[in-house]
Formats: sequence, C-alpha cells, structure tokens
Amino acid sequence: MSRLLDLLDVADAGAQTWRGAASGPEGKRAYGGQLVAQSLAAAARTVDRAKAPTAMHLQFLRGGEAGDPVDYGVVQTYDGRTAASRRVDASQGGRLLTTATVSFAAPLPGPEHGRRDQLPDDPDALPSTGPAGPAPSMPLDELDIRVVDQGSGAEFVRRLWWRADVELPGDPLLHTLIAVYVTDVYLIDPALRVHGHSMRSRTHRSGTTDSSVWFHQHVRADQWNLLEARSPAAARGRGVVSASLIRQDGVVAATMVQEGLIAEREPAPNPPL
Repeated sequence: MSRLLDLLDVADAGAQTWRGAASGPEGKRAYGGQLVAQSLAAAARTVDRAKAPTAMHLQFLRGGEAGDPVDYGVVQTYDGRTAASRRVDASQGGRLLTTATVSFAAPLPGPEHGRRDQLPDDPDALPSTGPAGPAPSMPLDELDIRVVDQGSGAEFVRRLWWRADVELPGDPLLHTLIAVYVTDVYLIDPALRVHGHSMRSRTHRSGTTDSSVWFHQHVRADQWNLLEARSPAAARGRGVVSASLIRQDGVVAATMVQEGLIAEREPAPNPPL
C-alpha cells in the first residue's frame, strides 16, 4: 500500500468530521502540505463529485504534531446548482491548527487561456535533488522532486519539477490532492532566497501563515509537473510567494500564493556577568 495515498486519505469520524492519518515522525512539526491536502480531501467528501475544486484559502494558526492524527470538521456553507462552498477546521487534541474555505464548481463553457509554448527544462535530464531542505514527513521514495534555482535578488526563480513514482488510480481529485501536498514543501523559501537566506539555514524564523490556490485545469500527478515560484514582495517580517503549477504540456493547471513568516531571530541575551 502506498504511504502517500494513506497520508491523503481521510476517514469518517462522525458529526461532519473526518480524521487524517498522522504523518510522523513523532516529535516533529506536522507538514503544512498534509494539512492542506487533508482539509481539501475532507471538504470534497461532502460535495457532489460533479463539482471539482476551484479555489482554496487556508490560514495556519498553530503548529501541529506530526505523530498524531488530525480531525477535520466540515461546515457546509453553501450548495447551489453548479457551485458549493465549505469551511474546514483542522484540530488536534482540541487545538485549532488551521481554518480553510474551499470552493467547488461544475465545469461551464467559456473562454480559456493559460499555456506556456515552451518550458525551461527537460525534467528527465535534471538530477534528482529531492526537496530544497529536510522533509521527514514526506514519503520521498514515492516522489521524484528536482529543484532548479536561478537568478538572485529580485530575479530569483525556483523551478520545482515533481511527479509521483507510484501507481495511481485515475480519480482527478486524488491527483489534485497530491499536487497541493507536494507543492507546499518550502514554497515560502524564495522570499528568503531573494535576500541570500533560506529556510534550511534557519537564520530567520520562518513558516507559512496563509496559503491560497486556484485550480484551473486537471493535473496528472504521475506525470511531470512544474511549480515555478517567485517572491514579489516582503515587509514587516513576512514575505509573499506567487507560483504557477504547469503541466508538462505547458498548460497552467493552478495558481498559488503563499504568505509566510520570515522574521529575523532575536539575538541571544548577553550572558550574566
């Protein structure tokens, strides 16, 4: 059984609540991408499958414990003929970790755009790097991640190629869940890299505070996908990163924006004389 698929499944816990599996290891902070993916999975359990996710906005309120399961309470805020909306609160031991709103809609005819005529890399020719830093909660034996960083200062761009290396069913929702799970990893890092720092170096207090994603087209998680990320602005100890999720055929499948804490660490107090 795939550990990745286990991590993205949620079980009915009654009273409009679903339970997501612990990611482990114990004593580590819960991975934000899992909270996003499991929140989306719980919301989708309450919506007609003819309506696919169109947008998701999630606030990280507290850090979670990776070694414990998470409960997701779903509120059915709206159900219309072609659209639906849900609120999802993630909690652990009675502590609220995240709160999210998720929108769903049936497909409608209309104009379309969002395609790259040419992509910058051949992912098969890139070295397999894994994420841009340690990721103990991710089943990296089931994910192929290849990171290319380019430029410096305001011109810094991170290109993260990824695909799942396990056999996947054809369910489009599952492929979307994998996409939001994988692409959260170190997504706020480019806001630090603009200034020559990184989350991995731990020179700054860092972590995601707010995450938004708009879903445009279906994605295949078992094929190459590109997450191209830049940071347009940072101030007051927080930075913003915007990213496009692009399929290997050049279609822009999703747009993502994250805000994160990138505050300087307080200097250690002077030792007593």
